[in-house]
Amino acid sequence: MTERRYVHALALGLDPAWRRLDRDERCRSAEQFAAAVKAQSEVSTFTYSMVGLKAGVDLLLWSLSPSLEALEEKTAGALRAGMGAWMGVRHSFLGLIASSQYVKRPTSQEQSLFSGTRSRYLIVYPFTKSTDWYLLPQEERQRVMNEHMKVGHRYQQVRQLLAYSFGVDDMDFLVAYETDDLPAFGDLVRELRGTESRRSTVRDTPILTGIHRPIEEITALLGAQ
Repeated sequence: MTERRYVHALALGLDPAWRRLDRDERCRSAEQFAAAVKAQSEVSTFTYSMVGLKAGVDLLLWSLSPSLEALEEKTAGALRAGMGAWMGVRHSFLGLIASSQYVKRPTSQEQSLFSGTRSRYLIVYPFTKSTDWYLLPQEERQRVMNEHMKVGHRYQQVRQLLAYSFGVDDMDFLVAYETDDLPAFGDLVRELRGTESRRSTVRDTPILTGIHRPIEEITALLGAQ
């Protein structure tokens, strides 16, 4: 059985007033925030810039944690450190990594997005299925998902992660994709729109698209320079 770990996407927006601080104070607070984000802990966190890509969102923290408590502590530390105190939470998606009931042998394309080398782009969104979907027989759901996965496997340049959010967040799943080829991801999404699985989709927004950058690069883009 897959080890159960928490995965978390936290979208933060910076208070514009921070940019009006003097340069030394901006740089000092950015260094404090970066140190908190990079602090050694049980939680693995990768940082993505969303500057100008989504209204109200500047930064996406993508984290993997063995426990909810460790995730809470790491997030709290970042939000109270320097520049973090000027950040507001815009979106928060929480899920659990667990074995899929539809995939018997996950490929490298369907493994955790926390291993190996990071791709340039991360796309994350909440996902919820209809009540009618869960009332279908398992065999029928498997047939529909087989078609869905067949399409996905044609786009090997796109890695994916499906985390379960039942009982821990508002949606059913946290869905994430990682790729260096955003146009190919767009083609994948468009093709998936034409599969039968689309009939049961209730929610798949907001979509958060981030560019993988070290935290220091992101704070510099925001004005810490």
